[in-house]
Amino acid sequence: MAIGTADDDGSIMHASKAAIVARPGFDRWLVPPAALAVHLCIGMAYGFSVFWLPLSRAIGIEQSVACPNMTVTQALFTTQCDWRVSDLIWIYTLFFVVLGSSAALFGGWLERVGPRRAGLVAAACWCGGLLVSALGVRTHQLWLMWLGSGVIGGFGLGIGYISPVSTLIRWFPDRRGLATGMAIMGFGGGAIIGSPLADRLMKFFATPDSVGAWQAMVVLAIGYAVYMVAGALGYRVPAPGWRPAHWNGNQAGVPADRHTRLSDAHRTPQFWMLWAILCLNTSAAIGLIGIASPLIQDLFSGRLVGQPGLPLLSFDDGQKAAAAAIGAGFVGLLSFFNIGGRFFWASLSDHIGRRATYFCFFGLGVAAYILAPASAQVGSIVGFVVLMCLIASMYGGGFSTIPAYLADLFGTRFVGAIHGRILTAWSVAGVVGPMIVTQLIDHGRAAGRMGSALYMPVYLTLAGLVAAGLIINLLVRPVAARWSHTDVQEMAPPEPAALVADAPHARWLPRIVAWAAVLIPLAWGAWQTLAKAVILLQL
Repeated sequence: MAIGTADDDGSIMHASKAAIVARPGFDRWLVPPAALAVHLCIGMAYGFSVFWLPLSRAIGIEQSVACPNMTVTQALFTTQCDWRVSDLIWIYTLFFVVLGSSAALFGGWLERVGPRRAGLVAAACWCGGLLVSALGVRTHQLWLMWLGSGVIGGFGLGIGYISPVSTLIRWFPDRRGLATGMAIMGFGGGAIIGSPLADRLMKFFATPDSVGAWQAMVVLAIGYAVYMVAGALGYRVPAPGWRPAHWNGNQAGVPADRHTRLSDAHRTPQFWMLWAILCLNTSAAIGLIGIASPLIQDLFSGRLVGQPGLPLLSFDDGQKAAAAAIGAGFVGLLSFFNIGGRFFWASLSDHIGRRATYFCFFGLGVAAYILAPASAQVGSIVGFVVLMCLIASMYGGGFSTIPAYLADLFGTRFVGAIHGRILTAWSVAGVVGPMIVTQLIDHGRAAGRMGSALYMPVYLTLAGLVAAGLIINLLVRPVAARWSHTDVQEMAPPEPAALVADAPHARWLPRIVAWAAVLIPLAWGAWQTLAKAVILLQL
């Protein structure tokens, strides 16, 4: 089949990169929902905490069978004692450490084999990891859960996360931020679908002898496999030289025919500057988002239950339940803004530029990190929540804007692989951010501080991190000409008809079906999230 004229029906089951080159007239708006289908599934990594409490009583069912002196090594193999949440949460750490490592390791491979094959491998790893975890729950072997979801699933996360990035940037050279924002929004949105769905499945499968967790994992694995395979099969790549109709080719950044090779990217100061600003932005936000529920309860305590001045330790059972519900609503609201920020900020970057967008992240971030504890000091719950939602939106926006920033500086040919290497900053931030926050909180508690006095040093330290990011972003300049090349060919030259290949008559039915398949579940998840968050509006 000739390059640039691939028949969509004939190539549907072929995974090679050459087989998925779109023919002239292909509707590029069918690619984003394919990417969303993959990202909405792997985004469940953010919502995996829904399993922690049920799994902490997987043996006792009604109440945990605790073994106080159990070590982590013993917890990996015990069949007599229930797991502690602190043992289970290592899966969450493994998710993002392996995600960054696998994205860096397989980014170059992805560019060679194409997004479809990468998407299918991601589906096998993520869904296969869930099945291994289900076996671990069924046999009560924690090491299988670590291996299944944390390691095997982590590889699926990394490969699946970067699989559509370079493809979308090539399909939307006129709207790079919008394109990456649409896909990476799905990764943030995965939790608001998967978390309530997993909760309902566990309740459905629960029996006097089971909390229903392993059955829920099996059902999720099957459902995710269907969506991820469908998404991967929906991937198409544009022919070399393709551009949208009526687009004059103007785009901020390097010229379209110039690219920095993957082997050269890390030799440039721009790579390490972008690595640093992603790491700093993520470290600052992820530490706070990880403790969002206890954070709002500590800061406002009695105010949350209509009794200002009542300390959290004096709550009765009803007040504890009410405060926990408010904390859950707060977490849901932050998730909602994390998702919306991924789309909003990346789209805005198409109009104001990527560098200016990161100036917004860091400039507004410094103000938000300083004003948030001040709002708590004066008892303004609304002010505090607004500022934290702004921080969450910029946390998500940092992830969705960075691929377009990379394309502006390094060109589009190797942007997927370069993006994979940049994501090692996420792995580092996933350790550094929580470590800074927990160390400062532990130190403050030891010194006897409480409430806003306990968290003020935390926020000021994080403000310092984003201030450092602001300075680094100021130093970013275009990549030196010696690192850019024009002799990089991806495939054979296209036929003239493929150079301008916008769909002259959009096939609206396939477009509607494709978008409905991802937007309906996302809307359901958003409704579930907002229903829990509405309690904050009543305070």
